[in-house]
Amino acid sequence: MLPLTIAEAARRIAARDLSPVELTRAMLARIEALDSQLHAYIRTTPDLALRQARAAEAEIAAGRRRGPMHGIPIALKDIFSTAGIPTTGHSRTAIDHVPAEDAHTVARLQDAGSVLLGKLATHEFAHGGPSFDLPWPPARNPWNTAHVTGGSSSGSGAAVAAGLALGAMGSDTGGSIRNPAALCGIAGLKPTYGLLSRRGVWTNSFSYDHAGPMAWTVEDCALMLGVLAGHDPLDPASADRPVPDYQAALAGDIRGLRIGVLRDLYECDVPVPAVVREAMEAALQVLRGLGAMLEDVTIRPAADYYAVKVLTAEAELYAVHEQGLRERPGKFGEDFLGRSLAAILIRAEDTIQAQRERRVMLAEFAPLYRRYDALVTAGPGPAPRFESWRTIHFWQKGSLTTPFNVSGGPALAQCIGFMPEGLPLSMQVVGRPFDDATVLRIGHAYEQATSWRARRPALTPGAMPPPLPTVPDPTPAEIGPAERDRIAVVARRAGLRLNERQFELLCAAAPYVEQMAGRLRRPRLFTDEPASIFRFGAS
Repeated sequence: MLPLTIAEAARRIAARDLSPVELTRAMLARIEALDSQLHAYIRTTPDLALRQARAAEAEIAAGRRRGPMHGIPIALKDIFSTAGIPTTGHSRTAIDHVPAEDAHTVARLQDAGSVLLGKLATHEFAHGGPSFDLPWPPARNPWNTAHVTGGSSSGSGAAVAAGLALGAMGSDTGGSIRNPAALCGIAGLKPTYGLLSRRGVWTNSFSYDHAGPMAWTVEDCALMLGVLAGHDPLDPASADRPVPDYQAALAGDIRGLRIGVLRDLYECDVPVPAVVREAMEAALQVLRGLGAMLEDVTIRPAADYYAVKVLTAEAELYAVHEQGLRERPGKFGEDFLGRSLAAILIRAEDTIQAQRERRVMLAEFAPLYRRYDALVTAGPGPAPRFESWRTIHFWQKGSLTTPFNVSGGPALAQCIGFMPEGLPLSMQVVGRPFDDATVLRIGHAYEQATSWRARRPALTPGAMPPPLPTVPDPTPAEIGPAERDRIAVVARRAGLRLNERQFELLCAAAPYVEQMAGRLRRPRLFTDEPASIFRFGAS
């Protein structure tokens, strides 16, 4: 029976050829057999899942089928609030946190009749990298368990790729849906900002957080999006717009669509390995063969977008966790600390300049939206090994995904092939704000024209994954004694009491904070306003 796509399962359930109860039992058994080597789940909810599956089966038998998600087993990144079920953010600091209400997106999935299998691993509070000092181990990549899943929706990527959930919820602040989708070889959509409610999802960044679907196929993402999208008056960023039929939009071909290829981004700016460039060339040929008109186009350097996002988002993250970082920094994982602590070095004027620059960047995307129906570029990957990860990489490495968090429109990651060693390769399809349907249509057309969805990870019950590395020592800071003294003063003023190791994490990030701020220091008119509250206007 397994693994199935959401679309396949929905058709069989509707035809009474598949029982939601049988499907749920099979999913729970698969999790029991395989998740000990992947650690995709923090906790499963078998009793709840079976109750929901029985209710779905009874309603469908009575002729009250709610739609394609009715009876479909899904799972949630453990930053999505679930009433009466712990929501921990994969953090020691919230290990006993039990919400009283469901997140808005969780409630919509429940209303659609989906079945909750459990809560999934994440990087701590949807931030940080694979950490080895948290209450639960990091999720592993099903294609090779010695390799990372990408993050921060790490468990979501692993669970869907391994067939331990038919769909999953992720969140994306700088690439956290698309990174694991790319590295785990699945489809993941960062919807337009405001299309899905953020209410009840643990905040990483107010300005950049997106909730979104992750599934085996683009069609499955469209099915989930049709349930998830909709106005939430209690989320100040929620857009009050009609929700199109995303599944119906997949039916159209892509002949005549104008697609801009952001070749410079992945060949020169954030260069990808040769095998990724070759896979991209093959993918572009597929799109041409489907009738799309392709043309190379450039955007500004990725480092500019990264600076804008980091200088705003890290300040917002610190505001969310300020009390915990002051009172109990040792309760957080080192990778989280190595990112979040540096926010005390971001000056107020740096954040405002970043927000002002974001407004300029949004204006720069407008002519691209007029000229092209969508943009394409490479996605992250292939997945590195666990032992290669260092916290400082967050500050050092460019990003293929972050420009499209800054732009705020939809961005899809999907599989476009595999390394000779079997690790997935990926492409991003990027669209105009609220034109998520076109992004999905292009991704679906590509998927239907290729055979990559026929290949699944080979997993053996009882297999033992390789041991995880130990927590690496912090990268030595490239600063002198005077700068260390200055940082110590700033830390004391912020009320932080850090041990030597934590202080070293802070100092290591300092030069990169200054570099990012320096990129955005330029003359501006007093009329250049910030995008401090980012929201698309009604059309």
